[in-house]
Order: sequence, then C-alpha cells, then structure tokens
Amino acid sequence: MSKAHFGLVGLGVMGENLVLNAERNGFSSVVYNRTFSKTEAFLNGRGFGKAITGAKDLQEFVSKLERPRRILMMVKAGSATDAVIEQISPYLQEGDLLIDGGNSEFRDTERRVSDLESKSFGYIGMGVSGGAKGALEGPSMMPGGTKTSYDAIESLVKKMAAQVDDGPCVTYIGPGGSGHFVKTVHNGIEYGIEQILAEAYDVMKRVSRMSGSEMADVMAFWNSTEELSSYLVEITEVCLRTKDSDGDTDLVEKIMDKAGQKGTGLWTVISALELGASVPTIYASLNGRVMSSMKTQRCNAEPILKGPQSQSFDLGNLDNGMAPLMDAVVLSSIACYAQGMDLLKIASEEYNYKLNMPSIAQIWKGGCIIRSRLLSRIQDAFNRDAELPNLLIDPWFSDQVNRRLSGLAYVVEVAAKSGIPIPCFSSSLDYINSYRTSRLPQNLVQAMRDCFGSHTYQRIDKEGSFHTEWLK
Repeated sequence: MSKAHFGLVGLGVMGENLVLNAERNGFSSVVYNRTFSKTEAFLNGRGFGKAITGAKDLQEFVSKLERPRRILMMVKAGSATDAVIEQISPYLQEGDLLIDGGNSEFRDTERRVSDLESKSFGYIGMGVSGGAKGALEGPSMMPGGTKTSYDAIESLVKKMAAQVDDGPCVTYIGPGGSGHFVKTVHNGIEYGIEQILAEAYDVMKRVSRMSGSEMADVMAFWNSTEELSSYLVEITEVCLRTKDSDGDTDLVEKIMDKAGQKGTGLWTVISALELGASVPTIYASLNGRVMSSMKTQRCNAEPILKGPQSQSFDLGNLDNGMAPLMDAVVLSSIACYAQGMDLLKIASEEYNYKLNMPSIAQIWKGGCIIRSRLLSRIQDAFNRDAELPNLLIDPWFSDQVNRRLSGLAYVVEVAAKSGIPIPCFSSSLDYINSYRTSRLPQNLVQAMRDCFGSHTYQRIDKEGSFHTEWLK
C-alpha cells in the first residue's frame, strides 16, 4: 500500500477543511484525532470516497506517511500543541517536518523551531487565515521557520493557498516565529477594521436613524469603491441585511453587544508596546472589545451618567456614499494597515526576520479575512520604496489623507456631540494628526520629568543633555 503525501493532526472544522483542500489538490492524506470516533465520523462523512485514510494512534499515523513526513497540526495553541509535539516526536525521523497551523504565540514558535531543529526535525509555524471557507477553498498562509523546512512544503502550500492575479497567497515569511508574528499582526488589523465598521454602523443608526437595509446599501456602495472593497465590508452588508427568524427584525439587533477575542489582538498590542511601535487604532479596537464585556456595569451606568442632548447632523446620503462617514472609514482603515505594517517593519529589524513587505501585502490579497483592494496599493507603495517609513507618506495614501481628513474630523465631532463612542475613529484622527505634526507638546513632558526627577532633556538649539534646577 502506498504511503500518504500529507498528514493532519486535529479534525476540527479548520483541520477537516484543510485536509480536504490538500486532497482536492492531489495530495493523499492520513488523519489523526485524539478521539478516534471523530476520525471515523469524518472518514464516513466528508472524507468518504477520497484519498484520505485514518489512524487510531500516532505511531500508526506516522507509519502511513511517506518520507520526509509532512504533518500539519491543527490543535489548540499553547500546551496542547506542546503535548502533540512531545507525543509524536518519538516516531519521527531525521528530515520529518511538523507544521503548526494554529494561532500560536510567536515566541512559542521560536522555541519549538530551535528545539526540533536540534533533533534534526523540521518545524514550521504557519499562520492560516480565511476561516473555515478559506481553509477549504484556499486560505492565505504565512509560514515561518528555516528555509529548508519551507522548501519541503512549498509544492503543497502553493497549491492549497488562495490564488490571485500575481500568484498564490503564500510565501516564505522568514526564520523562527516570523510566520506566526505576521499572522498576529494580521489579526490585529482585523480587530481594527471590524471595530471601524461597527463604529460606522453605530453612527448611521444613532445619528442618521437608518434601518439595517439602508445601512447595508451603504456598505454595498462602499464595497464597489477601490478604497473600501474588501471581504469585511462585504460580510458586513450581509450581516445588516439578514433578518431574524420572525422575518421582520434585523438579526444583528438581537445579538448581545459583547465581543469575544482569542488573544491575537492582545498579542499585537503587547508586541507593539515592547517594540515601541505606535498602534493606537488597533489598541482602540481591542479596548472596544474589553469595554463591551462590561455589559452589566454599562447598563447600570447608563441612567446615572448623562450624555449630550441629541442633535441633527448631515452625514450625507447613499448617492454620495455618506461622504464624511466614508472618509472616516477609509482613513481609519488606512491607519490600521499603516500601523500594522510599521509594527512588522520594526519587528523585522529587531528580530532579524528580513520581512518582505510587498510579499506580505500580496499574500493578504486573497483568502484571508483582511483581504481588500487596498492591499494592491500597499504592495505598490512598498515596491516603490522598500524603506518607506510609513504608508501615510506614500503619494497615493497621502492624497487620501489630504482629501479625507476633514471628513474624519467631522465624524469625530458629530459622534462627540452625540455622545457616541468611536474609539477607532478618534484614535485614527489623533494618529494622523500626530504623525503630520512636526512639534508635539512632549517638550513640556520632558520639562516636568526633569523638574521632578532630574531626567535631563535635549534642546533644539544646541547638542547635549541638560538639567535645570526648576524649583528654586
């Protein structure tokens, strides 16, 4: 009996879809799940009649794979991944390769790459984005580890990945945990854009008193434009159009306003703080989810803390795409991408990842959750200038800022006067205004630091460090 090309550990929805993807692309597979009943159900169901076999234990699983073995682990990040590695390692041989396709913390991946390479096994930490549908039809994949390990799976992942005009949505990211770091930042950007669209929805509903179908029409308009055509805008339209089972009520209005999170947005913010990268829009989106979890406190506070009186504001109409609100969404989305790409550049230098920014933009153009037409512009920007300090100063993006900044400012004003929280819109406005300001008020901060702590300061008119006895 011939050996299988590819092995999968973990038959959750993502795992099932990825192995079906591999089989569809010509790679026979063997699957293993901790509970064999799950394996049997898959083989008798979605995997029936396909070039996929099962195994009752890891020893049998490994024995059914051709050498060098290529094994994708789709299990819970953290201790569960470590447990699978420990259990399967005794059956592996030199040159065999483990691939972690979960949302692992990049430092865990750094450790695992080092440990397994020392045993002559290959290890790839591979971010996978696209959800269940993407996993089946073609996700965006971000593999990091040694180049030799990537070469061993390149033929497999290039066929499994989403395909766009300029190639498959997968590339070798870099060494160590770079693949999972890039996926973490991807998810941070995802957090940001989801919150941005939620804020636009809240403003349309509370200021313009629009119905779900009317707001969905605006999303459809936005999705027809170069600046906002994206998967997230597309599904936001779907969510706003969907009715509850009663047939009359917008389903979204029946959903509890408490957002979940799996940790990757938090990791993005922690990494940014550690590296000294400015990501206020992404941080604001994370904090928005934290505030949403405080449902009981918010309900108790509402009758106590009074907001401003309702006022009438003109946010445009469908014919002009609600122009100022569209300005706010465009610039906040650009700010989100700019902050994510800046974080990647800083991490690349700090961790010696040697990240290729145009390639990262390219593999995000298809399959993944943040895919959008804007990514082609991002790819072009870094192709024009590999050392571009920030997306905001690329000619195309700076034109967007210069044309739309007043619209973003107006929406922030409207929301403030209406008592509507808009953490991402306001943080994006502050980010852009800060970035375009040559002199910020931190000179006074430095004076205070020197006054109370003798921390010294620098001057703009002469070199050196200075201290003043402020309290005489």
